Amino acid sequence: MNVNQSAPPLPPFGQPQPIYPGYHQSSYGGQPGSTAAPTPYGAYNGPVPGYQQTPPPGVSRAPASSGAPPASTAQGPCGQTAYGQFGQGDVQNGPSSGVQMQRLPGSQPFASAPLAPVVSQPAVLQPYGPPPTSAQVTAQLAGMQISGAVAPAPPASGLGYGPPTSLASASGSFPNSGLYGSYPQGQAPPLGQGHPGAQPPQRSVPPQASSFTPPASGGPRMPSMTGPLLPGQSFGGPPVSQPNHISSPPPQALPPGTQMTGPPGPPPPMHSSQQPGYQLQQNGSFGPARGPQPNYGSPYPGAATFGSQPGPPQPLPPKRLDPDAIPSPIQVIEDDRNNRGSEPFVTGVRGQVPPLVTTNFLVKDQGNASPRYIRCTSYNIPCTSDMAKQAQVPLAAVIKPLARLPPEEASPYVVDHGESGPLRCNRCKAYMCPFMQFVEGGRRFQCCFCSCINDVPPQYFQHLDHTGKRVDAYDRPELSLGSYEFLATVDYCKNNKFPIPPAFIFMIDVSYNAVRSGLVRLLCEELKSLLDFLPREGGAEESAIRVGFVTYNKVLHFYNVKSSLAQPQMMVVSDVGDMFVPLLDGFLVNVIESRAVITSLLDQIPEMFADTRETETVFAPVIQAGMEALKAAECAGKLFLFHTSLPIAEAPGKLKNRDDRKLINTDKEKTLFQPQSGAYQTLAKECVAQGCCVDLFLFPNQYVDVATLSVVPQLTGGSVYKYACFQVENDQERFLSDLRRDVQKVVGFDAVMRVRTSTGIRAVDFFGAFYMSNTTDVELAGLDGDKTVTVEFKHDDRLNEENGALLQCALLYTSCAGQRRLRIHNLALNCCTQLADLYRNCETDTLINYMAKFAYRGVLSSPVKTVRDTLITQCAQILACYRKNCASPSSAGQLILPECMKLLPVYLNCVLKSEVLQPGAEVTTDDRAYVRQLVTSMDVAETNVFFYPRLLPLTKSPIENTTEPPAVRASEERLSNGDIYLLENGLNLFLWVGASVQQGVVQSLFGVSSFSQITSGLSVLPVLDNLLSKKVRGLIDSLRAQRSRYMKLIVVKQEDKLEMLFKHFLVEDKSLSGGASYVDFLCHMHKEIRQLLS
Repeated sequence: MNVNQSAPPLPPFGQPQPIYPGYHQSSYGGQPGSTAAPTPYGAYNGPVPGYQQTPPPGVSRAPASSGAPPASTAQGPCGQTAYGQFGQGDVQNGPSSGVQMQRLPGSQPFASAPLAPVVSQPAVLQPYGPPPTSAQVTAQLAGMQISGAVAPAPPASGLGYGPPTSLASASGSFPNSGLYGSYPQGQAPPLGQGHPGAQPPQRSVPPQASSFTPPASGGPRMPSMTGPLLPGQSFGGPPVSQPNHISSPPPQALPPGTQMTGPPGPPPPMHSSQQPGYQLQQNGSFGPARGPQPNYGSPYPGAATFGSQPGPPQPLPPKRLDPDAIPSPIQVIEDDRNNRGSEPFVTGVRGQVPPLVTTNFLVKDQGNASPRYIRCTSYNIPCTSDMAKQAQVPLAAVIKPLARLPPEEASPYVVDHGESGPLRCNRCKAYMCPFMQFVEGGRRFQCCFCSCINDVPPQYFQHLDHTGKRVDAYDRPELSLGSYEFLATVDYCKNNKFPIPPAFIFMIDVSYNAVRSGLVRLLCEELKSLLDFLPREGGAEESAIRVGFVTYNKVLHFYNVKSSLAQPQMMVVSDVGDMFVPLLDGFLVNVIESRAVITSLLDQIPEMFADTRETETVFAPVIQAGMEALKAAECAGKLFLFHTSLPIAEAPGKLKNRDDRKLINTDKEKTLFQPQSGAYQTLAKECVAQGCCVDLFLFPNQYVDVATLSVVPQLTGGSVYKYACFQVENDQERFLSDLRRDVQKVVGFDAVMRVRTSTGIRAVDFFGAFYMSNTTDVELAGLDGDKTVTVEFKHDDRLNEENGALLQCALLYTSCAGQRRLRIHNLALNCCTQLADLYRNCETDTLINYMAKFAYRGVLSSPVKTVRDTLITQCAQILACYRKNCASPSSAGQLILPECMKLLPVYLNCVLKSEVLQPGAEVTTDDRAYVRQLVTSMDVAETNVFFYPRLLPLTKSPIENTTEPPAVRASEERLSNGDIYLLENGLNLFLWVGASVQQGVVQSLFGVSSFSQITSGLSVLPVLDNLLSKKVRGLIDSLRAQRSRYMKLIVVKQEDKLEMLFKHFLVEDKSLSGGASYVDFLCHMHKEIRQLLS
């Protein structure tokens, strides 16, 4: 569904837009319709035709195995056919699985209602004549009126949805609130296209929109969908094309008074909006039961009719929502790649929305920071706080100050202004940037942030050209680029002294668990070679970083590895209550000078502790010791901690096991995410003051209280890595890969970041791994190229459309070589007085990144259910505001989404179903705390794939084709049992093997002769000399290279016990922990939006 297209030339207001390919359409009865040329979109407010007939790449799914007999094709005008029931529009992004759609016996609630026409479209539809275009049909399939009490007359359009039901929202089924009841499970608004295509810049024009119309629904919502699927419903549990033949629960009994109708007929004649509708019978509550509505079929044979009269049978069913008719993340990603991947993104224009994070593109810096450094939720922000409150779109920027750039893009230039240092505004202290305005012939400049007029120092003076620009503007990075660095003067250094190069201290747990698992031996062996790859500046021959070593269990052992010694010396500190460093000289050393002594030490450590029986460990004193060592050496640095168990030994920071699953879904659940004691926060504060960053590698066999142990890494800008039940043979590759990357990556130490804004907005909230001692400065003991800081802005004055809004992020840090630097990123945004402009310039991926972080911080202080409800409400308010203020008038039965935000519901549902907000039975408390702190500092690309994983079919493209295969949607319906798929989410990597995969493929990939011989849970593919094996292993390597953490491979066979774990990542389906499917959630959002609008 190519509705994210942004053609550069904007068409005039009423000009027809090109049709968007990719959606298979067919007629009411299930027969394929004619393939006549589709009509282009009409002007705004005019009739909107449906989708083009071509299916997306791939083959459509198998037809339904049962259902109403096909009727003759209902042909729409212009050769377009309307959507039909099960087999017709069922398109998947790959070949048919060959599995028949299953419909299970049972009964479905279904009731009928009159349908309201869309505004300004003729309401004519004979039962058997040609129906209107599919978009008209969707518009006309408005919901039905609800009679909470017997209402005198229904509203003209915008009718309700079904009797209220009440289901606990914690289970992922949403409670009814207010007028509208829930949709029957699995039923959702079919798609009608609102206003696609690029939009002209006129203020009054509504932005592009995608619209859907929900099928009419009635009757109470059933606990599970076990009946035969009516053509307006999809399966609630496992998706319908179940390749895995999961048995269903038995049919549910109907509540008394529920009216059952038989296989429904065609849509009833359209009533004009003046005609009164029918009131819906609600569970027999309001007077005698009513017979079937006109044109609806008779009840099922043998079903109680509760007083209804049998009606004539009708062959044509109403529409079933085809999953392909709701916005597809895959399609949007694909369209953006095709439209924006070939041209470089030039940053010279204010307020440009960059390509999506999933698109590979080059950036040319021409005055605004690259989207690799800063991404915003909206690039056009409201001029007033009232407008911002009305829209409810959070105004936030996700900033990655030290982001790594692809080799084709130049790193920021380093500017040296000598002893005078960088030029700044005297009043607000903003740094010189391309938006500063030079006046009075270049002798003064006006600050673009606070409007203060400043003198230009004589040594910085330059004449202006005829446009008022300095003639040397393009020779100076700070006057022509969005990102650059200044060398800092001594005034920017601690204690007015230039810093000493940082140090790395390796602190190794040598308790029984660590030694027995083989971890200590593996780590010491790896460190021997890894120390040659410490980060270095530019072209330096060797790293300036010094190293030190500590081992510990209940006590700490420091090692003197001075180059003059023949053997390392060990010093033991057993008084862990009052930690001190027993040696200064010889603890932190240069690797090259002390190479022989270090190698000797790393050989001896595994032997020294080989027979240890000590199981207890300390934790806080270890960090304290590392920090004291850095303080004594007067340098910043990083501690690498390798830890295995809950620190229960008597010492400061001692913890107890408080894991309690009974707290889940209670008001006390938040305590599971909070640290046990304040001691770790105090320790973290001291670490930040010293510039001591902590990276923690955990190897737990049971509960270790990640929520508490991760406090210091989190507040010092460090990272946490977790390897549960570590085994050398299975986890060695993942651990060593993460360790190598962590040790080698470039880090900024002892950093302070401040975000300045132009008058009218200010930074009010910050999310990420850092510490803040005041409201403006983000303090980071360490900051690497993977970490982001997310900043939220609020209005404190009115903004000006002409001037726009400016952000400047300034990061002061010490480089790996000990050089003090300032990195500056500038970004100019547009401001708008029309909500339509705000909605046209939003970026959903960044919005979801912000919302996930907001929610994940919320669980520290609020019940999880409250956090989930807050997210749903905010999303509904954003979309309702758009519908009310920007969309063209249309039937209230249509769900209309802004073009830029049409994926907001599917992505938000993924956040709501994540382990933190809705844990499954198998998810541990530590897992949830680990994911929570991980997401807090993720960038937009990482949250995108983490919440909506990529599912890649491996056997659909020719073997010779080595490019990455196009992804398919993350749903079980997309899996074909004759294929192999790779699924990745940035942390996990699964290879799913269908039960009917060809024998040759199995042989080529796994080196065994049949499916049954494949080892389930295999984590390494055999190295075989054939094209398929090379292609798949190459793809796995390239996916791992794209991610900041090593993804361990797990081979999953169809119908194997591991498949339940794999299915957890098929996020468009209903989750085992009770999370709603995409279709169900879309219905729920529509209901919430209508409630807000009513």
